[in-house]
Amino acid sequence: MFRYLLVASAFLACAYAASNYNQDAGAYITKSAADIQPDGHYNYAYETSNGIAAQESGLGGYQANGGYSYYSPEGELVQIQYVADENGFQPQGALLPTPPPIPAAILKSLEYIRTHPQYVEPAYHRG
Repeated sequence: MFRYLLVASAFLACAYAASNYNQDAGAYITKSAADIQPDGHYNYAYETSNGIAAQESGLGGYQANGGYSYYSPEGELVQIQYVADENGFQPQGALLPTPPPIPAAILKSLEYIRTHPQYVEPAYHRG
């Protein structure tokens, strides 16, 4: 009886491990390149066996242009392009959320404020 229980528990452990197997765990790099210049300019690119790819070029500490891509769990290709410079990190891609449009009443209020400067009363001093 103990033998059957042992075989059954081993079978269940293997089934559980197989259900939690991550295919990305065995991924490996298929392409890789990098170039760093003495003046600080650089570029790199790589690709992996599971569809992840990235590339970037720039001037170290000042600006960078690049992008990366990967496949979502649903199998869709996700691509992100970006610029990083004095204005910060600026990504672009279909996956990134976008803010909702500004309501017309708010736009009208902002335009009113812009075209009607606030009146400031002069301060009176008692002397």
